[in-house]
Amino acid sequence: MTFKDFNFKPQLQRAIDDAGFKEPSPVQKEAIPVVLAGKDIVAQAHTGTGKTAAFGLPILQMMEGAGEVETVVIVPTRELATQVSDELYRFGKYLGINTATVYGGSSYSRQLKHIQNAGIVVATPGRFLDLLSGGKIDIAPKFVVLDEADEMLDMGFLDDIKEIFTYFEAPRQTLMFSATMPPAIRELAKTILYRPEFVTITKSNVTNDKIKQHYYVVRENERDDALIRLLDYKDPEKAIVFCRTKKEVDRLSGFLASRGYSAKGLHGDMEQRQREEVIKAFKRDDLEILIATDVAARGLDVSNVTHVFNYHIPFDSESYVHRIGRTGRAGKEGVAVSIVTPHEFNSLKKIQKNVGSELQSKVIPTISDVQMRQKDALMEKVAAQEITDVARAFVEALQKEFVDEDIALKLASLLYRSNDIEGSDKIGMTTTEVEKLFSRMEAEEAQKRGAKRRNRGYRGRGRGHRRKEGGYGRNDDRKHHRRR
Repeated sequence: MTFKDFNFKPQLQRAIDDAGFKEPSPVQKEAIPVVLAGKDIVAQAHTGTGKTAAFGLPILQMMEGAGEVETVVIVPTRELATQVSDELYRFGKYLGINTATVYGGSSYSRQLKHIQNAGIVVATPGRFLDLLSGGKIDIAPKFVVLDEADEMLDMGFLDDIKEIFTYFEAPRQTLMFSATMPPAIRELAKTILYRPEFVTITKSNVTNDKIKQHYYVVRENERDDALIRLLDYKDPEKAIVFCRTKKEVDRLSGFLASRGYSAKGLHGDMEQRQREEVIKAFKRDDLEILIATDVAARGLDVSNVTHVFNYHIPFDSESYVHRIGRTGRAGKEGVAVSIVTPHEFNSLKKIQKNVGSELQSKVIPTISDVQMRQKDALMEKVAAQEITDVARAFVEALQKEFVDEDIALKLASLLYRSNDIEGSDKIGMTTTEVEKLFSRMEAEEAQKRGAKRRNRGYRGRGRGHRRKEGGYGRNDDRKHHRRR
């Protein structure tokens, strides 16, 4: 199947051709016909699968271009608002449809002026609600999109979104896209959508199958050494290292920078200008490693991220999916690396069960492993090196003392020594140690389950024992009021 099979308008197809799009991704293939049919939709698709085109192309196909706001796209962050707006403008350029971007921290008057000339508004919830509640805009969009709905839920925008929809009268077509489907998102869908079609990724494909997922088991005091060794071994072109706290981001970015890595931190306490400078540097490839918290990285859309490192694994599966979704985009392969301690095994197993994909156990490379991995790079360096007169005279002097093979070996040893690898030779646990640890933990869990069953059986024999009924009751029958 190609995009031509959708029979888009010639101007829209021209923009698609300009973008180099040939075959639709799975979410585009499933979602576009549903949207073109005029139906509401709830689509579960992980980050980087082409969601913007999945809703943007069919909406642009159906828009009349009547010189008023026909479409509103609500996104969690200003960075994502800018990216989505740019992409929709690129698709709509030959249709004469403009986009306006609305987010906090920017001039109201300038944004209002852009809205007056726009057919599409891409907005963050807080600023958009300010404009609606303050009477600064009065629009009746035909299409409303919630992009990264679970991110907006995590960031506390649920009430804002519900209030925004009180300003939108029927008829409208509402589209919801989300990487994960927690209960609150399903409840929201029942409230604001009308008989939606569901496009759902199966559990086995919650994470991108082009992302290789590895974990390394270390002791708590080995985390820094493990990260350094893995960076040296994998030599990522562009990587994001995720931390749990802002304090950890600051410490780790300083630690890596002091050891010569091109690394900077990103978190919510930084000034907006600082944040923008770091993001721009990372996008321009002026920065190789970005250290970030989950919140700071929300909405961050950077292409060509080859590796994602979890300095600590996240507390929940949804965060894990979002983190590793920063790599393996646009059909490219990616690598997701998690550094874990034995105490985090239960969290690791829970994540693996929920995302439905296998995380492979690996052993931290030794110093000699890294040196062997660096062989190709060093060979290229040697091949590109010009021979100077001083070097020629030096080798001639060495030939009086040593045979040619010894000279080559000694010089190669010096070259490797100049590329010194820090830390202990052995970091973390071996495969055998990890297997023993797993076996011991599984045995302990089996003992606990057996003890619980025996206790339940004993309590159940008492005359006064009453079994608890299911804990849902009448709340399951709640009616949901739909504003349409």
